[in-house]
Order: sequence, then structure tokens, then C-alpha cells
Amino acid sequence: MTLSTRSILLLLALVVASGTVFFRLVEGWSWIDSYFFTVVTLSTVGYGNLVPATVLGKIGTTVFIFTGLGIFALAIQQFGHFAFLKRRKKAIHPRHEARE
Repeated sequence: MTLSTRSILLLLALVVASGTVFFRLVEGWSWIDSYFFTVVTLSTVGYGNLVPATVLGKIGTTVFIFTGLGIFALAIQQFGHFAFLKRRKKAIHPRHEARE
């Protein structure tokens, strides 16, 4: 795992953790609801069963979407690139992969 991959994963974990704490404190949701809303929002699924009710929650959500979505997209791109390189290596060196 490269340094940039570790950095992206750490940043993604930090965004999820901070979003969870933010919604717990501002909206008063349970930890699991706050975590769930954070992940659903970052992944752009947006079920709609939890909606911020406070002004600070709504403003925080918009800021969270703009910052978190970029980090989440970067993480997905990094994982896709890693999977592509792994498949390419396997196609180029099939015997080498069989021994590992």
C-alpha cells in the first residue's frame, strides 16, 4: 500500500468520523444514525430517512457534501486504479501470480 493510498484512507476515515461526531452533536442522533447518515451522504445514495432539522445541521451537511464527496471520489478512484494495476500485472505475469 503506497503512502498516498494510506493518506487517502486516513483522510476518508477522518471525514467519516468527523461527520459522525458532527451529526451526533448537532442533530442529536444516535451514533449509529449519525454514522449511517454520514456514509449514505458521502456515497450519494441518500435514502432520505434522516434529514438534518437544524440550521447548523443543514449548513454543515452542504459543507460536508462538497468536501467529503471529493475525498470519497478520490478513494474510489484510487481503489479502481489499484485493482486495474493488479489485473494488469496478473495478465503480464500469469505464472508469477500463481506462485504467490
